[in-house]
Amino acid sequence: MSTNAIAKRYAKALVQLGSEAGSVESFNTELSSFSALLSSNRELTAVFGNPAYGIEAKTEILKELIAKLNFSPYVSNLLMLLLERGRLSVLPQIADSYSKYADELSGVIRPTLTSGLPLEAGQINEIKAALEKSTGKKVELKVEVDPTLIGGVVTKIGDKVFDGSVRTQLARIQDTLQKG
Repeated sequence: MSTNAIAKRYAKALVQLGSEAGSVESFNTELSSFSALLSSNRELTAVFGNPAYGIEAKTEILKELIAKLNFSPYVSNLLMLLLERGRLSVLPQIADSYSKYADELSGVIRPTLTSGLPLEAGQINEIKAALEKSTGKKVELKVEVDPTLIGGVVTKIGDKVFDGSVRTQLARIQDTLQKG
């Protein structure tokens, strides 16, 4: 089974548990923080990935980390299960999948808005409101500036890209003129 499929299974199960416990967002925070801890600490990742360390030693280290971070029992149990099954390296993918499932459950989308110049707060709010109205979901907008865009904006929602940039419009005009 691929690591992506494994990650999705664990994430979906934890989202269901989080939904029942009313802790979807707190579980998301805990998973993300532990995943960030592992990715930022090479020594810790090396210890958990090194077969020279016994499972008992790894379990004690993980228990201490969980206690210091004050994680919920559900996330703690998931981390212990991942360690026992040798799948702690899949945690970043689990955290990413969990975040997506949690967003689906709570009706949130996280589009990326790219513009050629920095946008004013009023413009961003208008675009956000328009996206909320058209999708019927809560929008957590990420705004980026790409100086290569001449003007206009490019909005990416999941796998869909809405390109309203001047650069793309000029490319379309050029293509039309070349085809005659």
